[in-house]
Amino acid sequence: MVLHEVKRRRTGRWIPRSAAEGKGPVQQRRDNHPEEDPMMAGKRKAPTKNPLTSKQGPSQATIIGIIVVIAFGALVGLGVYWNNSTSSTLVPPNATAAGIPTGNTAAPKTVDVYLDFMCPHCKTFEEMVGPTLEQLRDSGEAQVVYHPVTFLDRASSTQFSTRASAAAGCAAAANVFPQFEKLLYANQPTEGGAGLPNQQLVALGQQAGAGGDFAQCVEDQRYAPWSQGVTQQAMQAGVSGTPTVKVNGQDVEASPQAIQQAVAAG
Repeated sequence: MVLHEVKRRRTGRWIPRSAAEGKGPVQQRRDNHPEEDPMMAGKRKAPTKNPLTSKQGPSQATIIGIIVVIAFGALVGLGVYWNNSTSSTLVPPNATAAGIPTGNTAAPKTVDVYLDFMCPHCKTFEEMVGPTLEQLRDSGEAQVVYHPVTFLDRASSTQFSTRASAAAGCAAAANVFPQFEKLLYANQPTEGGAGLPNQQLVALGQQAGAGGDFAQCVEDQRYAPWSQGVTQQAMQAGVSGTPTVKVNGQDVEASPQAIQQAVAAG
């Protein structure tokens, strides 16, 4: 069957007669201009979202919050570990977890001396500043606290810094540390070598007046973990080299004059 086509004057579009027949002007207009149909205007469908691309992950604030919580938990865990490890470390008698105090604990000033028994500059420091520290200690002007660190273990094939520091802990336990410290520097080995053998450390301690189980203490390196703890606390205090001197917590030049001035200052 052949359909006759009718041209609508208004639109210029052609529609089949069969489609045009039976429809009024309004219906024909809707057929040709559905976008203008007021009945359809409110029925337009919203764009369909792709379920694969419309999903959103956690917000940036949520991610930052998670990172902060994880970091805080790690810091708390580290603090607990450090406290537990410090509290479980054997501390020598007459010493603390941070070092070996000498002199009057009630003195108005505290001089902290960070030293390494393998350090050649520390030997020079002992020769030049040792008498001043001794005078400040004996006069009661300052308490002198020694911190034997182990920075120069790498400069010895036998970890002499740790062995000597642990032996210093044994000397503190035997109440002969000041004498032992002088003897260690008077017999300091060459940096980069093996260091003094344990037998010589024992002999120096006995020369300083140590008795009892001092020899066994040195041979067992009884206070080696304590020495590592002293070193860790020194680094936490900002110490990165030896000798380092602090007076009441403030860095001071490692010279007799600077130390005396800092102690005398109000």
